[in-house]
Amino acid sequence: MLLTISTTHEPATVLGYLLHKHPDRCQSFDLSFGQAHVFYPEVSDQRVSAALLLDVDPVGMVRGKGREQSFLLGHYVNDRPYVASSFLSVAIAQVFGSAMSGRCKDREELVKTPIPLTARIEVLPVRGGEALIQRMFEPLGYAVEATRHPLDEQFPEWGDSSYFTVTIAGTKLLSELLTHLYVLIPVFDNQKHYFVGDDELEKLLEKGAGWLATHPEKEQITRRYLRHRSNLYREALARLVEDKEIDDTEEEPAALGPEESLEQAVSLNEQRLGTVLAALRGCGARSVLDLGCGEGKLLRNLLADRQFERIVGLDVSIRSLEIAQRRLNLDRLPERQAERIKLIHGSLMYRDQRLANFDAAAVVEVIEHLDPPRLSAFERVVFEFARPKTVVLTTPNSEYNVKWETLPAGQFRHADHRFEWTRQEFQDWASQIADHHGYRVLFVPVGPVDELVGSPTQMGVFERD
Repeated sequence: MLLTISTTHEPATVLGYLLHKHPDRCQSFDLSFGQAHVFYPEVSDQRVSAALLLDVDPVGMVRGKGREQSFLLGHYVNDRPYVASSFLSVAIAQVFGSAMSGRCKDREELVKTPIPLTARIEVLPVRGGEALIQRMFEPLGYAVEATRHPLDEQFPEWGDSSYFTVTIAGTKLLSELLTHLYVLIPVFDNQKHYFVGDDELEKLLEKGAGWLATHPEKEQITRRYLRHRSNLYREALARLVEDKEIDDTEEEPAALGPEESLEQAVSLNEQRLGTVLAALRGCGARSVLDLGCGEGKLLRNLLADRQFERIVGLDVSIRSLEIAQRRLNLDRLPERQAERIKLIHGSLMYRDQRLANFDAAAVVEVIEHLDPPRLSAFERVVFEFARPKTVVLTTPNSEYNVKWETLPAGQFRHADHRFEWTRQEFQDWASQIADHHGYRVLFVPVGPVDELVGSPTQMGVFERD
C-alpha cells in the first residue's frame, strides 16, 4: 500500500523538515505486521513528494490478535497486504508521529503555517462508493479526485470494484492532513486489524479534536472507527456533540458569559437553585439525581441538606465533573459524607441503568442545550427508563428576554442554547410528556414575575403515584 504526500510550497523542501525524514535517504521502519519505507520520488524547489510504502507481512498478520474474518480462510485470502487500511493508519502514527503531533524544532513557524498539500492513496477500499469519499473529505476543505478500478481490466463485463485511487488537495497544516488520514482511512472499509476498546475511543476524541464534532458525517465516522461497538460510539458521540464549555468562575471570575451577566443583577441563579431545592425537599425525596450537574452548584446545596441520603450527579462533560469534584472537595470529605454523593459520566441521550430507582431528579437549565430532535430521546431516558417519582425541570422563558436591554432582539441568553421556549411552548411540551408517561405536572415561575412576560425562568414539577 502506498501513500504519497506532496507540496508546492516555496521552497518545497520544507516537507522533509516537517516529516522529519531526509529527502536524500530511503528509510525503513520495522512494524509488528511488516515494514514501512519512506522515500522521495520527487524533489525540487518547486515540488516535493514523500512516499510511505507499507510492506505487510502476511504471516505476521495471521499471527496477530483480535482479527475477525467472515470465512475460514479469511486470514489467508484477503486484500489487507495491498490496500490502504488500519495498517496504514498505524504506520502513519509510528513513522510520522512527530509530524502528526505538530512538532518540528527546526521549523517551528511552519508547523503552524497552512501550506498547499496533496495526498494520494493508491488503492483505498471504500464501502460506500465515491459519494462517501466526497462526504468525508470535502467538509474538511479538500478538493477530491477519485478513480474507481474495475474488478479485472481484462473482463470489463464484471463491472467495477470497490477500490479507488484517491487524491485530496488543500491548504492545510501537515499535522491536520496526517490526522485526517489517520482517522478516516480505516473508516472507508469499516474494518480494523486490532481489538477496539476504550483506548480507541480516547484516541478518536484526541485525533478528532477541533474538527470531528462539526463534521456532518461524525456519526458514521464514529461508528465505523469504533467498529460499531455500540457502547463506545454512543459515548463518543455524546462527548463530541453535547460536551459544552463550562465557565470556571472560581478561576476566571471576570469571564462571565451573556447569560451569567444578565442573571447576575437579579441573583436569578440563586433563586432558581433555591426553588429547585425547595421542590425536592417538598416531595420528601431521599435519593436525588442531578442530571446535567455541571460544576456542582446544586450538588453543593443537596450535600448540605441531611434529608438527601443518596446524591448522584451526572454530566456528559468530563471537565465539568472535574470542576465539581474540586469544588465539592470530594477527596477530603468525611467518610460518611463521601458515601452520600457520587459523580458519574454519562449522556441523557441513552438509557442508563445507573439512573434507575431514585426518588427524584433535577434537570436544571439543561434541555435548552439539546438539539430539538434529541428531546424525544431525553424524554424516554428520564421519564420512561429512569422514571423517578418526581422530576424538577427548569428552562428559560424566552418572553422575558425583552426585559434585558443588553440582550439583542432575537438572540438567546447563551451561545450554546439550541432553543428558548415561551411559557405556552414549555407547558405544551411538558403536559404532553406528563400525559404520555403517567405524571402530573405543576408549573412554577422562578424569579421576578412581570405581568406581561412572566418570570425569567419557568419550572415544571412532574410527579407520579
